[in-house]
Amino acid sequence: MNVRTLYHTARGLQGLAGTEYESDVSPPLRRRLWLWRRGFLSRSDAIYDLDEESAQDYVNDYQRFVRTKRINGTWSVALSNKLLFHRVMQPFDEQRMTVYGMVTDGSFHSVDAMAEQSELTDGGRVVAESAGDGGVTGKSDAGDEFSRAGDRTHNAAQRVVERLETEGELVLKWVHGGGGNNVLLCSRSSDGYRVNGEHHTETEFRSLVANLDEYLVCEYVEQGDFPAELYPETPNTLRFITMYDEADHEPFIAAVIHRIGTSDSEPLDNFTQGGLSAAIDPETGELGAGARPPAHGGRRVSWHETHPDTGTQIEGRQVPGWQQIRDSVLEMASTASFLPYIGWDVIVTDDDGSFSVIEANSYPGLKSIQVHGPLLADDRVRRFYERHDVC
Repeated sequence: MNVRTLYHTARGLQGLAGTEYESDVSPPLRRRLWLWRRGFLSRSDAIYDLDEESAQDYVNDYQRFVRTKRINGTWSVALSNKLLFHRVMQPFDEQRMTVYGMVTDGSFHSVDAMAEQSELTDGGRVVAESAGDGGVTGKSDAGDEFSRAGDRTHNAAQRVVERLETEGELVLKWVHGGGGNNVLLCSRSSDGYRVNGEHHTETEFRSLVANLDEYLVCEYVEQGDFPAELYPETPNTLRFITMYDEADHEPFIAAVIHRIGTSDSEPLDNFTQGGLSAAIDPETGELGAGARPPAHGGRRVSWHETHPDTGTQIEGRQVPGWQQIRDSVLEMASTASFLPYIGWDVIVTDDDGSFSVIEANSYPGLKSIQVHGPLLADDRVRRFYERHDVC
């Protein structure tokens, strides 16, 4: 075992132990020991249908935390670093969100320079900020250094505030990490600003932005009518897991779900926070019933044909433009074949098959996937994991 593998194994075990420590599920000690011996955390016992036979068909928590992290090898950084992934996605510009810049140490670094330039022009000339006080001190030609990718200016808070004035909504997300952690949904309101639904005065908001380190400033992608109908208070995303079949030299979809927010999960649609997970038929795009994880300390998953808060029908609905969405995701996975294992987060923006990729993950969480059935029951999926020494 080389140093890199040893490091990632140690980090994976640390994450595994931390997750178990924070678990709100406490099965009897005898049951907990049974789970641990088979690589499962206590929380999994409340999500999966585990017995001696079925446990062999689930990707267990040890395999997910430790072994799936190794699948993409050194290239996993292309997914774990959201700015690098944004660059990897450049051939698919229509399917990627605009990243206006990155905030770090009080400074703003432009990323998608043309998008940044288009809103900061006045009569064909770019309005630039002083590095000293953040005020507008002069204008420079649209082709100068300010308008180029990689531009850096002080007073990041001023740039974010100006962008919010134009857009109304923005997403600030940490360059590293996934799972919905460190994502700030920001909006302008009549009495100040909202960040993940909480009110901030302008002074508070500027202070928050000024203290961020390595956060991307991204466009807020407006979801289409279909996901909005499922639950309008949160963005509701599709989660694809693609695997690259080295024998057939093609990617395939191992699983796909529709994540749907609830009053418990707001402002996001995270399953672990109480959102719903509805399995999608990869061939037809039809949704099954929505699974909801047990409430704190609970022991059973609940299933919902309709949304528990709004009554909107879920089961039997079909994702519009499904064929185009599915084929496009497979094309992206094929282009990124050096990354054989990808969890894609996609938001449907129109009924014609238009969508945006919000982000991608190198070792996606599996509870929202396997709540619908064990992944290893699929022979092609099992072969993939076996080839990569996961199981």
